[in-house]
Amino acid sequence: MGINQQQLIAQFPILKQQINKYPLVYFDNAATTQKPQMVIDRISSYYTSFNSNIHRGVHKLSQKATAAYEQTRIHVKDFINASSSKEIIFTKGTTDSINLLAFSFGETFIKEGDEIIVTELEHHSNIVPWQMLCERKKAKLHVIPVNDKGELLLDKYADLLNKRTRLVAIAHVSNALGTLNPVKEIIDLAHQNKSLVLIDGAQAVAHLKVDVQELDCDFYAFSSHKMYGPMGIGVLYGKKDLLEQLQPYQGGGEMIESVSFEKTTYNELPFKFEAGTPNVADVLGLEASIEFIQKEGIENLAAIENEVLNYATAEFQKIDRIQIVGTAQNKASVLSFLIDGIHPYDVGTILNQFGIAVRTGNHCAEPIMKRLGIRGTIRASFACYNTKEEIDRMVRAIHKTIEMFG
Repeated sequence: MGINQQQLIAQFPILKQQINKYPLVYFDNAATTQKPQMVIDRISSYYTSFNSNIHRGVHKLSQKATAAYEQTRIHVKDFINASSSKEIIFTKGTTDSINLLAFSFGETFIKEGDEIIVTELEHHSNIVPWQMLCERKKAKLHVIPVNDKGELLLDKYADLLNKRTRLVAIAHVSNALGTLNPVKEIIDLAHQNKSLVLIDGAQAVAHLKVDVQELDCDFYAFSSHKMYGPMGIGVLYGKKDLLEQLQPYQGGGEMIESVSFEKTTYNELPFKFEAGTPNVADVLGLEASIEFIQKEGIENLAAIENEVLNYATAEFQKIDRIQIVGTAQNKASVLSFLIDGIHPYDVGTILNQFGIAVRTGNHCAEPIMKRLGIRGTIRASFACYNTKEEIDRMVRAIHKTIEMFG
C-alpha cells in the first residue's frame, strides 16, 4: 500500500473511542463516513474566523467567505473533471440533487407518454422522484432487471431503450450490494438512442476516480457525507448546455437576476439553482474532504478498501451459516450478508454489544430485496480506516452470535 494506514486512522478522532468497553469498529460507511480532523477544523475555522453570508457583501468577512465558497466550486469541478465551474450546483445532498433534476428536467423535457429508465438496484432516492415525475406528467417508468448475483442484465436494458426514452437514471455503485455498474457502457447505449443519463454517484466518489467528461454522463450527483465530509451538502453536476435549458427548482434570493411584480428573470448558472442562504461552512468542509482524498490518493484508499473487502469475503465464506448477498464480479467495498436462522436486526444488535457498527434492513433499496426474495440484510461497508484485524473481530463476534442462537 502507498500510505501508512495507522497514520491515516489517527486523523479520525471519533475512532479513538470505545463502545460497550470495546474499541469502536465502524462498518457503516455506506450510510456515512467518519470525518478527519482537517474537515472538522475547516468547518470550525469558518465559524470562528469569517462567518458571513456570501455574494453581494462588500465587507471583509463576506468577501473572504465568498472567495472560499467559490474556490470550493472550482475544486469540485477539478475533482470530477467537469469542463466549467458553472456546471457545479451545490445542493443538500444526492437526494436533493435528484429531486432538483426530477423537477427541473421534468418541467422542461418530459411529456405524456415519455419514458424514464431506472434499475432494480436503485436507492429509493433514485426511484421515488422519478415515480412522482411520471405520475405528474403521465410518463412511464421502466426498470432494468438484475441477475441473482446483483448484476444488471444489459441485454434487457438495450431492449428497453426506444424513441420515447428521455432519461436513464442509474447508480454508479449499489448501496445495498456494492455492485459496480458498467456506467460507461450504459451511457454510450443511451446516447446512441439520443437519451440522457443521470449517474447517482453517492457510493462512488470516495472509492474510485470519477471523470464526468470521460464518462460523458449528462448529470452526476453525490453527497459530501459519504466521502469524509459533512452532512447537509452535496453536488449536482450537469452539462452546461442542458442546465441552461432547465427551469429553476426553487425561487428566492440568489437565483434571480431581476424581480418585479410583473416578471422575474433568473440568474446565470450555477446560481439559478441555488436559492436562499447557502450552507457555506459545510461547502468548505466538502472542500477539505476532497483535499483529504487527494492528499492520501484515491487509488491508495481504494486499495485498502478492496483488500479489506476481499479478506472479509474470504473469511465469511468459511462460515457455514452465512449467505453473502450480492456477488457481482465488480464490487465496491460493501458486504451484505445473512446468517441462517437469525434475524438481521438481532445480529446488528449483538454486534453492537461488541463495539461493531453495521447497518441492518433494506438499506432504502426495497425493490432489490424483493427481487432477491429477502426482507433485508446485514451490511458491512468499509472505508480507508478499516483493517483486517477489525474483520477478525467481527468474525469472532459472528461465531459468538451463532452460538447464542444455537
